[in-house]
Amino acid sequence: MWNPKLVSSLFHKLKHVRCIRTFSPLQAKRWHPDPRFVEQFSGVAVYTNEAIDKYYKVIWDSRVKSIERKLQNMVINFGPQHPAAHGVLRLILELDGETVVRADPHIGFLHRATEKLMEHKHYNQNLPYVDRLDYVSTLANEQTFALAVENLLNIDVPPRAKAIRVLCSELSRIANHLLNVSGTILDAGGITPFFWMCEEREKIYELSERLCGARIHCAYVRPGGVSQDIPIGYLDDINEFLSKLGERLDETEDISTGGRLYYARTAGIGVVEAHKALYHGFSGPMLRCSGVKWDLRIAFPYDNYDMYDFDVPVGSFGDSYDRHLLRLAEIRQSIRIINQVIDTMPEGEIRTDDSKVSFPLRSEMKMSMEALIHHFKLCTEGFVVPPGVTYTATECPKGELGFYMVADGTSKPYRVGIRSCSYNHLSGLSFLAKGGMLADIAILVATIDIVFGDIDR
Repeated sequence: MWNPKLVSSLFHKLKHVRCIRTFSPLQAKRWHPDPRFVEQFSGVAVYTNEAIDKYYKVIWDSRVKSIERKLQNMVINFGPQHPAAHGVLRLILELDGETVVRADPHIGFLHRATEKLMEHKHYNQNLPYVDRLDYVSTLANEQTFALAVENLLNIDVPPRAKAIRVLCSELSRIANHLLNVSGTILDAGGITPFFWMCEEREKIYELSERLCGARIHCAYVRPGGVSQDIPIGYLDDINEFLSKLGERLDETEDISTGGRLYYARTAGIGVVEAHKALYHGFSGPMLRCSGVKWDLRIAFPYDNYDMYDFDVPVGSFGDSYDRHLLRLAEIRQSIRIINQVIDTMPEGEIRTDDSKVSFPLRSEMKMSMEALIHHFKLCTEGFVVPPGVTYTATECPKGELGFYMVADGTSKPYRVGIRSCSYNHLSGLSFLAKGGMLADIAILVATIDIVFGDIDR
């Protein structure tokens, strides 16, 4: 029998409810099936597969509910065969869209055990290994190694040999920066300056070939001096080359440095603060672009660098555009140093007069039995270095290159440790790339200026 008051009160209570759902237990009587009927439904009721396990959560009351789907960042390999990796660099990038969340550089694909090989060779036989560290600026590497051995021997080289070393080192700096600046522009999409700079670097290789007979791996700077004197007319040709190099730099700056597109690709990319640069052991242009004025040629002069007048360019913002400007300015300062070397080139010997260290001249070997014996002993046994320890560092084009060497009184070094320029800079890629775009990685790797012969050793 209906109760109108009860129905009215229920209507007022449920008038705001859009849907009233009643379940089967409310609409039917309870049913108790017999055991024989239930037995046919024993076992697994729903068979799952990989798709159901991945996207759905199975509930055993015949209902399948979808679960919340989660996005996972993409992880890609940048290298080791990537053309913009500047060597066998494997860079593992974790991407959120096109934003780099994490960058993990992996090295070791070019490991040659250079330091251990140098411990089993004579000091003169180690020069070819030094050439192949940073094969873009070989003469600067040789200068560092020669200075380290001379510190162990406690000898000094003649002034003319020091001037020739400075000349070769600055030519290597120019060649290195020409390749880096043009390579960075090439990675940003401009190809014309790369051809210009390669032509100028070819002229430097021709000058190296005239100097010692080799274009790249020179083995010219030796402990005690240099292997041979500069040829006739060599300084005049360098002067002519440098007089035209400035015009090429001006043309490059007109189309790249002042270009809107190149500025947009490099400005604000890979910003290095001064405290981070010092903490991670940066040196060279990577340190100076952050505003730290540090140059070993001024802080600890070697090979009479204190006799030459030059400036040390320093950046302000520490980004890739600053590093581009800084390397262009360093090329102009190297031109300034070389011009002073040409004007003040001293006369005299090119190697020390200690016949136990330096090779005798070919003319002496034809006339003197002692010179022939010294040459034979130096080639077969090398020269003996007294026991001692040294760490000698120079300002190479990419930064500070240091040699830690332990001598034990034999003709072979007991221990060799190389403080390479690019190794510390590559380690900073993990925090420099974080938060940037994927397209900026190529620009960042280019402006860091890495060479894997220097990193993997």
